[in-house]
Amino acid sequence: MAKTKQQKEKTVTDLIAKLQKSKAIVFVNFDKLRVKEVEEFRKKCRVENLDYLVAKKTLLKLAFKQAGVSGVDPKTLNKGIATIFSYEDEVTPAKTVQNFAKDHEAMLAVGGIVEGQYFDRTKILALSKLPTKLELLAKVVGSISSPISGLVNVFVGNLRNLVYILNAVKQKNS
Repeated sequence: MAKTKQQKEKTVTDLIAKLQKSKAIVFVNFDKLRVKEVEEFRKKCRVENLDYLVAKKTLLKLAFKQAGVSGVDPKTLNKGIATIFSYEDEVTPAKTVQNFAKDHEAMLAVGGIVEGQYFDRTKILALSKLPTKLELLAKVVGSISSPISGLVNVFVGNLRNLVYILNAVKQKNS
């Protein structure tokens, strides 16, 4: 059943809101996926706090124009596309798509927008290989805490050796 004009306007308004608050957007071709696989991917998106949306390319183009997004024309993207929005991390949507594509060859990233700039398929694939923001933060914390842990172990080792020496002196005098 065709959408009414009000439904289309609401879809465009929702798209504009999502475009304005998203850090990254990835476009995927889902034509050859079965419904069960699409539902499985939607669940993965929910777990990663990503929005998965399928909208007509005409409505996407209108939303891009009104939101001031340039450099991409949804009409040039082949076949049916879904749009995945990320509001927290720039890498997560690309990484999620690529992880799902390992098991489902029909899933294909066709491009995306990161911080207002259009990325083609190859750049999205490169982006998917980068660590996420949380992984980077964990590495930084590990790098900072490693020397401190070493220093603590040195101090504890010296105290431990002092206790051993005092114990030896005590046993010798007893």
